[in-house]
Amino acid sequence: MTLTFRGALAPDEVLLAALDTIPGLVGSARVAERWADESALPGMTVGGLTRHLVSQAETAVEFLGFGGVPPHAVQVDLTGLYARTDWLLAGRDAPENTSIRDEFNAMAAIGPDACREVLAQTRAALPSLLAGAGPAVYVPWQDCVLATADFAVCRALEVVVHADDLAASVDLPALEFPTVVVDPVVATLAVLGARRHGTTGMLRALARSERALATDGLSAFG
Repeated sequence: MTLTFRGALAPDEVLLAALDTIPGLVGSARVAERWADESALPGMTVGGLTRHLVSQAETAVEFLGFGGVPPHAVQVDLTGLYARTDWLLAGRDAPENTSIRDEFNAMAAIGPDACREVLAQTRAALPSLLAGAGPAVYVPWQDCVLATADFAVCRALEVVVHADDLAASVDLPALEFPTVVVDPVVATLAVLGARRHGTTGMLRALARSERALATDGLSAFG
């Protein structure tokens, strides 16, 4: 089965709605106060996690701004993208993951005010880039091509997951994202979780609590 949202949703609606949900959290006094503290993600500071969350808008601006697709690049769906992602199956302490953690901890040195400004500036640049985007986006990290709608879902997924991480890190309520964001994100996580751990466990976790297996091991991202 191909997991794609091509033709099923508007990329701008998904991505912009996701980003428009997070400024209050990113700019909260609680986040600023705990900037140097460890977040809910071991080894990553609250500042580093916030910087990683904000970087999803930066990544969208960068990739949408490439303006072309290399002729050699392979077109993949969302499961194909994550199959090419080195950090997904690597352990928490593997270099593929610690390098991300360390990079954003260092990038958090700009401080909370500058981080909020990065989010505002990149969010402001996205509507025109999305309006001018073609049907596909090149993803250089995995050297592949995604439907633009799938690229928007991928970035929205990162926003939703890391916004929850950040809220949990500073003891704030989880954000409520619009349905246009939540539905494709949850669908993607469910499929990835089933691919990683098997259909039976995921099916029971979602549909049959009386037969559900322990859910601690059913995370799509380990």
